[in-house]
Amino acid sequence: MSMTDLPATQRASVLDTSLRLSVEERSVPTPGPGEVLVRVRSVGVCGSDIHYFEHGRIADFVVETPLVLGHEASGEVVAVGDGVDLAMGTRVAMEPGVPCGSCEQCRAGRYNLCPDVRFFATPPIDGAFAEYVTLPRDFVHPVPDSVSYDAAALLEPLSVGVWACEKGDVRVGTRVLVTGAGPVGVMAALVARANGATEITISDVNPDRLARAAELGFATIDSRSTVLPDVVEADVLLECSGATLAIDQGIRSVAPAGRVVLVGMSPSTMVELPVGVIQGRELWITGTFRYAHTYPKAVALVASGAIDLDALVSKSFGLDEVEQALTYSRQDPAAMKVVVRVAD
Repeated sequence: MSMTDLPATQRASVLDTSLRLSVEERSVPTPGPGEVLVRVRSVGVCGSDIHYFEHGRIADFVVETPLVLGHEASGEVVAVGDGVDLAMGTRVAMEPGVPCGSCEQCRAGRYNLCPDVRFFATPPIDGAFAEYVTLPRDFVHPVPDSVSYDAAALLEPLSVGVWACEKGDVRVGTRVLVTGAGPVGVMAALVARANGATEITISDVNPDRLARAAELGFATIDSRSTVLPDVVEADVLLECSGATLAIDQGIRSVAPAGRVVLVGMSPSTMVELPVGVIQGRELWITGTFRYAHTYPKAVALVASGAIDLDALVSKSFGLDEVEQALTYSRQDPAAMKVVVRVAD
């Protein structure tokens, strides 16, 4: 399909600086050399989208100009720039962070740590609650037709789980504790199981989410009534809540020479850690920031059937219903993933 076969304008859900959403007409972008134009199909709702909608900022990133939200996205290729060999109609998952490619971190392969990364729906970069977006070819990942557009969109949060398990060296026989039964925690647990972890326990304070985790076959602990280190010992902690108590109890549950992976974003920039436990047990502690080089594995996990992302979709909305999508979790506390289907 050539650009002459495409419409000149598209619809996009735009958040203004007063934090109101409206659907606007915008120009359809033209892919430059090495770029791909994707017709957006499905976009998962992330907690960061909700936070921008409700508060207008995350840390130093502030909605100072109108912004299109949404970064967990899939679609189909409808046009390509010079030097791109993807066939029209190819079903793709979109990796939403485009690094500079030339800084020290990028040259070292740690492109997720690029200080100049342009990430969908992070001000001032527009996201994917729109009918068409462009991305460099390297960040557009083909998926088999057997993978739904919803599942292809959710390869983005699944990549967070893949990266967490890589940082924790989760493998066959590893005992894993996941603190936080939200979407990222559950996806990290799913990857851990696919990696061969033999004991996986998920803790949370939300009984609805714990029930959903149990339905997926995981052992669960309600940490409101149970002290984690009294009942579980893990080789790896995947901390996906950002809660101070979960971080403390989780670390105390890790066996000597174990690994602690801090995934969840804490509301505070400073958190106390049990240094005596960390030193006395020689624990390894690392943070994670998004992911790097994870999409091929994420695609393989879903394409093989090892992980069923469609089972995590709780509700879907259209492009005219983005506000309902962003507020749906208020009425359904058990909701795992909400998806905006831009085009069915």
